[in-house]
Amino acid sequence: MIEAILFDKDGTLFDFEATWTAPFRAFLDALATEGQYAGAAAALGFDPVSGRILPGSIAVAGTSGEIARALATAVDRTPDEVLAVMDRVGSTARQVEAVPLRPCLTALRRVGPLGLVTNDSEAPARAHLQDAGVIDLFDFIAGFDSGFGAKPGPGQLLGFAEAVGVAPGATVMVGDSRHDLIAAEAAGMVPVAVLTGTAGEAELAPLAEVVLPDIGHLGRWIEARR
Repeated sequence: MIEAILFDKDGTLFDFEATWTAPFRAFLDALATEGQYAGAAAALGFDPVSGRILPGSIAVAGTSGEIARALATAVDRTPDEVLAVMDRVGSTARQVEAVPLRPCLTALRRVGPLGLVTNDSEAPARAHLQDAGVIDLFDFIAGFDSGFGAKPGPGQLLGFAEAVGVAPGATVMVGDSRHDLIAAEAAGMVPVAVLTGTAGEAELAPLAEVVLPDIGHLGRWIEARR
């Protein structure tokens, strides 16, 4: 029986491309000179003309630190300088909810504790949940810098299980990327994929128990699974 639910953030709670097209342009504008712009966009894996995230982009599943290191060389800055800009711009990015989050998450709390694990920094993640008016619904929030490691490692996931006192096998991990699902398997959790990120069903299905259109379908799936 499912007794707890753990979510990824970008592409799961929030629609990835609808949320991050404008902030990615802002990152590049703040960090890159005209001569650096194309190289920085390529390092990010972002097409600034179309606003599309390119296949294999480090922005999809990489940690904020990994993204900062990838951009640093392209813009002749230190990774810490890049990360500071990313966190500043990212904290104020307008998050586009994948579904109306307050009613959806309120209903899912009837299943058990809720958590969030992201490869973003913890501070922006908290800011995004606060701005969405749902931070009070979460029992656990961890970023790549929270001391548990980062996905696809299982550390964040196991940290949640320990914090809320629920066995990993009774916990659903919901995400939009292979990193999320690999982490779920490593932690012994039930892997559930959603299609509100950049990956398609064919990429996610081999690693997931189920692929859902979005988290709005999760409650019905959990009930049917029982």
